[in-house]
Amino acid sequence: MGNRDQTRVNDRIRAPKIRVVGTDGQQLGVMTVRDALLKAQSVGLDLVEIAPQADPPVCKIIDYGKFKYEQAKLKKQKSKSATRMKEIKLRVGTGQHDYNIKMGRVEGFLDTGHKVRVVIQFKGRENAHKDLGFVAMQRIIEDLKSIANVDQAPRLGGRVIAMTLSPLPQGQRKRKFHLFHGELLEEDDHDDEEDDDHDSIAHDEDGDVVTADDHSA
Repeated sequence: MGNRDQTRVNDRIRAPKIRVVGTDGQQLGVMTVRDALLKAQSVGLDLVEIAPQADPPVCKIIDYGKFKYEQAKLKKQKSKSATRMKEIKLRVGTGQHDYNIKMGRVEGFLDTGHKVRVVIQFKGRENAHKDLGFVAMQRIIEDLKSIANVDQAPRLGGRVIAMTLSPLPQGQRKRKFHLFHGELLEEDDHDDEEDDDHDSIAHDEDGDVVTADDHSA
């Protein structure tokens, strides 16, 4: 049977002795690979190594095709979750024009069900005025209160203040910046966004990263 991944199946299993688990999870004990293969073949299934680091390795009698399908499904679900958290970056001195665009982008993410991590970055002399970052965060909270809840309050960490927003229930969401987002986004993408944010980055809880521009509304 072809096997491109690292999972050892049937006669690819190398250990002299293995611990075998049956189809319904029952322990069948330690035996040779040959004996385990005979048991698997007798019920028309495969012998799949599920814990190669154990001593002895653990193998299970299962349908390998179904096993691969379930593994691929889990991987796909994990990949999909990477798009569930977006990130938008601002500076204390972000001008009104850029602020409107960024808030429109945040609204777009929230309105499609994503959570958003809002980050205010400090550079150079701005580090001496981090209190202004908290003021800016309160302004954002107020501006987005018709579409977002605060999941994690603004918190200082090194040279950034960050907070996490989650969308209100769909029927309660009301956008405030969508006109700015729709009309000015393209123009803004070619000026100072490159300097201060490169732009949005999307993360999941496992640290996966996706460029949010690829998902912009």
